[in-house]
Amino acid sequence: MAEIRSIDPGHIYELTTVGNPSISPDGTQVVFSKSRLDHDSMKARSRLVMATLPEGGQRVFSRGDSDGSPEFSPDGSQIAFIRPDKDGNRQLWLIPLDFGEAYQLTDVLGGIGDYAWSPDGLSIAFVSDTCKPEDIKNGNVEPYSRVVTSIRYRNDQDGWRGDSFYHIFVVDVATRGIRQITDGNADDIAPIWSPDGSRIAFVSDRNQDRDSSWQAGVYVFTLENEKTTRWTEGVSCFSQNPLSGALAWSPDGTRLAIVGTDDPDLGDPRQAALFIASMGGVPVKLTDGFHTPVLVNNISPNSGIRWTEQDRIILVLDHRGESYLCEVSVSDRSLKIIVGGGVQLTAITVDRSASRAVFVSTPAQSSGDLYLVDLHAGSQIQLTRFNDSYFSGHPPGPMEKFSVKRGAIEIESRLIVPPGFDQANQYPLVVDVHGGPQGRFMDSFDPRQQVLATAGYLVLAVNPRGSTSYGLSFAKSVLGDWGGEDYLDIMKALDEVCLRDYVDETRLGIHGYSYGGFMSAWAVGHTDRFRAAVVGAPVVNLVSMYGTSDIGVSFGEPQWGGQLVDAFDAFVEHSPLMYAANVETPVLLLHGESDHRCPISQSEEFFVSLKRLGKTVEFVRFPGCNHGFVRGGHPKMREEYFTRMKDWFDKYLMY
Repeated sequence: MAEIRSIDPGHIYELTTVGNPSISPDGTQVVFSKSRLDHDSMKARSRLVMATLPEGGQRVFSRGDSDGSPEFSPDGSQIAFIRPDKDGNRQLWLIPLDFGEAYQLTDVLGGIGDYAWSPDGLSIAFVSDTCKPEDIKNGNVEPYSRVVTSIRYRNDQDGWRGDSFYHIFVVDVATRGIRQITDGNADDIAPIWSPDGSRIAFVSDRNQDRDSSWQAGVYVFTLENEKTTRWTEGVSCFSQNPLSGALAWSPDGTRLAIVGTDDPDLGDPRQAALFIASMGGVPVKLTDGFHTPVLVNNISPNSGIRWTEQDRIILVLDHRGESYLCEVSVSDRSLKIIVGGGVQLTAITVDRSASRAVFVSTPAQSSGDLYLVDLHAGSQIQLTRFNDSYFSGHPPGPMEKFSVKRGAIEIESRLIVPPGFDQANQYPLVVDVHGGPQGRFMDSFDPRQQVLATAGYLVLAVNPRGSTSYGLSFAKSVLGDWGGEDYLDIMKALDEVCLRDYVDETRLGIHGYSYGGFMSAWAVGHTDRFRAAVVGAPVVNLVSMYGTSDIGVSFGEPQWGGQLVDAFDAFVEHSPLMYAANVETPVLLLHGESDHRCPISQSEEFFVSLKRLGKTVEFVRFPGCNHGFVRGGHPKMREEYFTRMKDWFDKYLMY
């Protein structure tokens, strides 16, 4: 019998990641990116792989080490993809399907973001950064100042923005000539061509108060007269999220399907709805708040949502932490589930006839794989199994779901138990808190939870009020009440699971990142039940967070009760820092030094306060790491986060 081992922090070097699938127009092939971290170089090696359908035979299709985001041309004869140039700027490349040599199509300083083929395959629209002041001044040996004139002068993903904006360009495939089609003090993203190629729809935060809101509108640019028209009065999309491009034209080019919101209070893309918009008309909502459209992780907006000739829209919807591939009827708003449930779907591509789709599916028991789906019959074929060998020797902990009631509200939780779990034994338990607060735990593989579960811990993952995919009112109920009912939801779920004999109530821990870090810091200031806490990139002081975070105003005002000057007392009351004197739990703070979302000053304030009060606290800083480093940062830093988290709990919870 093979030895069964835990999923240790070094798993990041063992797993292969698949993503960005693009199905050929005729549905006979799919190209996707396949990547794996190289332990020696500490870099991800990513190449394109081509698979035939339906049998799934595969062959490596590109020769680069950092190739990704492929997209078939409309006639299926070639593939566009992203490869960085010698300076690290992402550029568009083309490669013929007959295995000719790949060649570079663009050479733009701002790199390539979203892109989309024109219907005739002669042009590609793409998003690029129009100005990088720090690049322009890199040659200067003398120090220089930077002038700030707006609140949104930086963001967590890019750092300094200043007067830089994302705009849309069109490149001629034959001549490589480039034309900029949008400009101004706004970010324009997610271009998508109309069926006749005469117009380009896109998402933009123009005509918005950019400093106080991250909501945006959908605009249509007509190439012939260069006129731009807004199509979404009363409905907003999202301009500060890299997955905000979810648009689809109707086959006749008269309407647009849009993922957005008509709620003025909640601007979070994880709690959105599907709308139909037309020029000059009032957008019509097709989905309720309980089935939330997913902004899937494809760089080409053509791949995430498809409007069929039968006037039905194919897209991924999340409901109660589970993903479903669905069809929504435009005429009667009926919803049909094609496949799904018990998994998280993170990318999707549909062929021209809407007969086949390929998606990335991540169940709780393994990392993501590609699946082929017959959209008529609903049958599935698994196309990739790159990680089967790893998981056969490192089985993830099984997951159980249960719900508790607090008044009229039902709170759903997931309990992950160790492999070989025995109810006759007693186990330490760690409560894990998701980010957001409009995040959600899914029926999917979560490496942080599995590192703990396979090391012998129970992991309790609660979706308290504020979580998305449970309805709009549920998601909004946390506004102005961070640390209130959401905290009590988590503690109620903990009380419920602690009634089970196999839970050792004397060995409880708590972990969270971002908003989860807020909740972890809040919890240890309001209860002494936890013997250890790992607090990742937290919010601990809403007053200072308001002025130092890249979204302190746009995100913070609706979340915390308005402008600081009007809600100062509430900001203070809901800040974990104010309860530092109550903390008796040993606290480990983990934070990236380049985090602009939840600046490292939040952990600095908490550390100093706890240290001066004589509390047990340790503070680990991760140089060069932004807010998202635990998912996509330097491998050594990601591995160390897992290691320090586990070691802290081992120190205080394992006998």
